[in-house]
Amino acid sequence: MAAPRRLHLLVASLGNPPPTYTNTLHSAGHTVLHRLREILAYPEFHKESSMGGGLVTRSIYADHNPKNYSDSNFTLWQSPSLMNTSGKVVSAAWKTWTRRLKPGEEGKLVILHDELEGPLGRVKLKIGGSARGHNGIKSCIAAMPNHEFARIGIGIGRPESRESKDVARYVLRKMNEKELYTIEESAGEVLQIIRDLVGE
Repeated sequence: MAAPRRLHLLVASLGNPPPTYTNTLHSAGHTVLHRLREILAYPEFHKESSMGGGLVTRSIYADHNPKNYSDSNFTLWQSPSLMNTSGKVVSAAWKTWTRRLKPGEEGKLVILHDELEGPLGRVKLKIGGSARGHNGIKSCIAAMPNHEFARIGIGIGRPESRESKDVARYVLRKMNEKELYTIEESAGEVLQIIRDLVGE
């Protein structure tokens, strides 16, 4: 009987580039990704041009894992582009990353993004489906039309006004201390989801 294929995840966050947009609500995916790195005790992020120019980190046990430590199965990657044009760099990173998988390994893409309609800090998993108005996800679907990736939305609430200029002002502002704490705390639930995905 063939050995089971080992699943690896490319966990990619969407947002807008730092430092201008660091810890803005629209970049909640980046905030959660950095908190995941801290929880997992992965090395610091480094820029990798072959991965779409994004920031990358992975476990020190990723290549040599004698105890089959499951948390070594994640590669964390932060998009360097503006939110609305994320697709091209996500696609480039995915193609490079999948070429590096070894025989017997299988890859899955998981995208972290902000969720405007969701209560602050609420985490929601979705596999495939429409972008539901999220321009970053829309860009990724356009760049990878035949790829059904998983996505994890992190709720950021929304302003009372539905006017586009008010919504834009809301999502592009810096989080206050309470909001930042709530978004960072959601990383624990996100980690459990990606662990469950590996264990499927």
